[in-house]
Amino acid sequence: MKDLKYLTAYSTPLCAFIGLTYQSIWVWLTPIYAFVLVPIIESILPVNKVNIDSQEKEDKQSLHWTDFLLYLNIVIVYGILLLTLTTVTTQETSLAELVGLIFSTGIVIGSNGINVAHELGHRKSKIERTLGKFLLLPALYMHFYIEHNYGHHLKAATPEDPATAKYNQSLYSFWVSSIYKQYTNSWRIQMDLLKRANNSFLSFKNDMLWYHIFQASYLFVAYWFFGSLGLIVVIFAAIAGFLLLETINYIEHYGLRRKKLPSGRYERVREVHSWNSNHVFGRIMLYELTRHSDHHYRANKKYQLLDYHDISPQLPYGYPTSMVLSLLPPLWFKIMNKRVPADQRPQVN
Repeated sequence: MKDLKYLTAYSTPLCAFIGLTYQSIWVWLTPIYAFVLVPIIESILPVNKVNIDSQEKEDKQSLHWTDFLLYLNIVIVYGILLLTLTTVTTQETSLAELVGLIFSTGIVIGSNGINVAHELGHRKSKIERTLGKFLLLPALYMHFYIEHNYGHHLKAATPEDPATAKYNQSLYSFWVSSIYKQYTNSWRIQMDLLKRANNSFLSFKNDMLWYHIFQASYLFVAYWFFGSLGLIVVIFAAIAGFLLLETINYIEHYGLRRKKLPSGRYERVREVHSWNSNHVFGRIMLYELTRHSDHHYRANKKYQLLDYHDISPQLPYGYPTSMVLSLLPPLWFKIMNKRVPADQRPQVN
């Protein structure tokens, strides 16, 4: 019964549904909830560092009902998206309402789409990985699967990783560099995989090519059924969704660096190379994403099994609050730079 807490993850799409139903000022309920109310709730609730015991972990290793909580997000994300498209193309909405609905849908795509896709993308089951890719489609970010699994998890907390923010790098600079470099890295990784398997660019195994076909088809369907406005909605909702992802990427490894060994290789990824948060509300809303160090230690470990480690650097606030703070670079640097472990900061000559 303790796992019922993960139903909290559905509170974000519920807010989006309320906004779609009542419109007017209610279209802004989702961003207000995610970035104002949740930080307030996190500041009130206690931090929880407790790990589940070994017996519980054993019980949840195999298929568990908490897995179905993830699968249900497919219906939720596409349901909210379809309802948004239907609403804005069949009803009169003001510009403010339209922007609010698009942003709300983008938040759902980010929190219940990309975040869940990230979890499923690490699973051993091919079906689950496919479901994860299906959740990346509305964000137009299917290449994330390749770059994240074959790139980020190898190079996290190194200068070669575009998804690791540098010390004193602003969020806005990071958005540009990470989005561009992750996309180009995805193609580089894909071409390398094809070359190793002796496959051509037009091979059936070229996943990057398939991703572009699927995404182009998705945009075409949106335009065919919902017109130009529908196309605009899905594009800007996707942008909002993947910018939320990149903001989380920014705070997850900000300023952290693995040491380079005499061999020229980097030390292995350890618990000290990711920022963590035990602020309980954000943890359960994001399916334990905030216990990020343990995720890098064992990537296919299910979200409800992730552990807290004493040696992991801890954020002073939860992920939602940290995302808001990152929008203000001077404030973010003032709060976070002194918390970056001294042995991981850039050396000043």
